Amino acid sequence: MAGRVQDKVIVVAGAGSVGPGWGNGKASAVLYAREGARLYLIDRDAEAVEETRRLVAAEGVDVHATAGDLTDNATVARLLADCVARFGRLDVMHNNVGGSEPGGVAEMDEATWDRQINHNLKTVYLGCHHAIPHMRQGGGGAIVNLASVAGYRHIGAPINAYAAAKAGVVQLSRAIGVQYAKEKIRCNTVVPGLMHTPLVEVRLAGQRGGGDAEALIAKRNSQVPMGHMGDAWDVAYAALYLASDEAKYVTATEIVVDGGLVMSAPI
Repeated sequence: MAGRVQDKVIVVAGAGSVGPGWGNGKASAVLYAREGARLYLIDRDAEAVEETRRLVAAEGVDVHATAGDLTDNATVARLLADCVARFGRLDVMHNNVGGSEPGGVAEMDEATWDRQINHNLKTVYLGCHHAIPHMRQGGGGAIVNLASVAGYRHIGAPINAYAAAKAGVVQLSRAIGVQYAKEKIRCNTVVPGLMHTPLVEVRLAGQRGGGDAEALIAKRNSQVPMGHMGDAWDVAYAALYLASDEAKYVTATEIVVDGGLVMSAPI
């Protein structure tokens, strides 16, 4: 039986994980592989993307992995061209790069602001900018961008630049979805809420939890109406739907994966 993305060529940008376990990009890459896709994996961390490549290869599909700075225009152009040279086309662009740095606008220096916008929004622009011409040549395609509920509402931490960038991802994706609809190029966004990925222990515990990962996890669980955080597989299954032909009439919109957080009372 054919998989849900059988034989599609999918680029996963941000396919590594910041620590042991399943990050969003890593889980999405493996799920795409289990559903029959051929994968081109990119991450700035060579060891992390190689680990994901091994997991994908174990699923028995074609895969290539490479390290690269996805905030750099020339690098993104080169890597997507290499994907098409290797696999013959590009069907799905999955933009997963992101990460927050703390601070309100009064406290945040300009360099941090620029770094956050580049990391969370420019990477999406560059991925779409260079993927769309290849998709045109192939007669269409699908773009799946990753945002955050921080782009919708305050989530209890001063992460102003991250929130602005993720709101930008949502609106950019809507605009792309409308503009390129007649060219059979769909663009949608997955909007995760409070998720339990390696990022929590590796980075957020130090930024927001005073180094106490257990306390931070308990707090984040308590903030969600369902009573617990989601995980990377929740994000991956939403992405899989949007990448698949099951979503052929879905564009310029979002799937919110948050256990009810956005619609709940203020944190």
